[in-house]
Amino acid sequence: MDVMSDVHIVILAAGKGTRMKSALPKVLHAVAGRPLIEHVIDTASQLAPASITVVVGHHADTVRGALAARNHVGFVVQEPQLGTAHALLTTEPVLAHAKGTLVMLSGDVPALSADTLKSLVSVHTQTNAAATVVTAVVENPHGYGRIVRNGEKIARIVEEKDATPGERGITEINSGIYAFDLAGLYDAVRSIGSANAQREYYLPDLVSIYREQQRPVETVTVADSAEILGVNSRMELAVVGKHLRLRKNAELMASGVTIEDPDTTYIDADVVIGPDTIVKPGVSLVSGSVIGSGCVIYSGVRIAGSTVGDRAVVYDHCVVTDSVIGADSAVGPFAHLRGHAELGQRAKVGNFVELKKTKLGEGSKSMHLTYLGDAVIGSGVNIGAGTITCNYDGQRKHVTTIEDGAFIGSDSQLIAPITIGEGAYVGTGTTVRQNVPARSLAVSAGKQRNIDGWVEQKKRKGNAD
Repeated sequence: MDVMSDVHIVILAAGKGTRMKSALPKVLHAVAGRPLIEHVIDTASQLAPASITVVVGHHADTVRGALAARNHVGFVVQEPQLGTAHALLTTEPVLAHAKGTLVMLSGDVPALSADTLKSLVSVHTQTNAAATVVTAVVENPHGYGRIVRNGEKIARIVEEKDATPGERGITEINSGIYAFDLAGLYDAVRSIGSANAQREYYLPDLVSIYREQQRPVETVTVADSAEILGVNSRMELAVVGKHLRLRKNAELMASGVTIEDPDTTYIDADVVIGPDTIVKPGVSLVSGSVIGSGCVIYSGVRIAGSTVGDRAVVYDHCVVTDSVIGADSAVGPFAHLRGHAELGQRAKVGNFVELKKTKLGEGSKSMHLTYLGDAVIGSGVNIGAGTITCNYDGQRKHVTTIEDGAFIGSDSQLIAPITIGEGAYVGTGTTVRQNVPARSLAVSAGKQRNIDGWVEQKKRKGNAD
């Protein structure tokens, strides 16, 4: 998209959010895998605006730090917090010489779509409005400012605490999202008074001021009121999070992904899934994950920051973090991949197997009750049940290398650093402390000895006692 050189974004994020009852600033609480304000910035960025300015106040340094990677975002401090009009005035030093349109957003309204923002800017510029307000019609308008109209035109916005009983019955509400003509904006804001229930400077009062000046004020009404839901409590955080989650699921299903139960499937906003993949109920796919085409993700699976190749299957109740699962591979059930584990194509990891910082080569398998940590495993390797790579000596981690075609018998311990050569065998129950040459057999258990009559002797001794 071409840069909108005449559009400047201001995001309000200075409030205390006291109803959240949290040490964390409200705008940093997460929904759909990222903080509230990150959603707002991402949506605003789709306009490719000339500037984005965040108004901070409560825990300003914390909010700045959380957004440190956003190099295109600037900050101003509102201290003390005296209302939305006062918040806008704090941006005057950085926007005093800017021209065009100022779009004002709230850092706690994460579900607003880019299409709505584009519509807002379009209506505002085409009508040469001094201000344009995003509104919504809702069944329960409690807590929101009401839109008072004179015929079809907006006349003013009244806050609920200042509204008459009749005005409180109005169901068209103010979203707190605006577009303003920058020409004369700050002078108009300075004329706002604080004669209201909160003794604050309300930005919505600009509507009345502009109407008195006979400057045009327009509205854009969203079709889906969920877009303008704000977050002021933990309950509202959950409501907005559910809306974003179901919207993401709907987008994925429209693109060819089967989600068997969208109500119990949690997929973060940036997760990518290929067509013909099936996602069973109770799955969590966390930020940074990419799932290929034709995969099956079974119930109870959590995948975070990981890549799953085409046609791979992840069976029930697996946890996969920061790892790669190759095409046509199978994992689980009840397996754990973490710490940059990597499965090659057609590899298999089964019940109660954990991989940490381990590469399991093409066609290799470890099917039962095994821990493989800090290992490099070649192709066509079989790892028997109960195998452990003993990678930690109390001070440092060491690497176990198992070369192509090796066979590791059940209940073996491989004491790293160690190398099992190509095609070598490790006998069942072996503790391997030295390298095993290619195509050799390693055993450490002594010769089996059977003692006839031992059980009866034990029983007699027990009875005598």
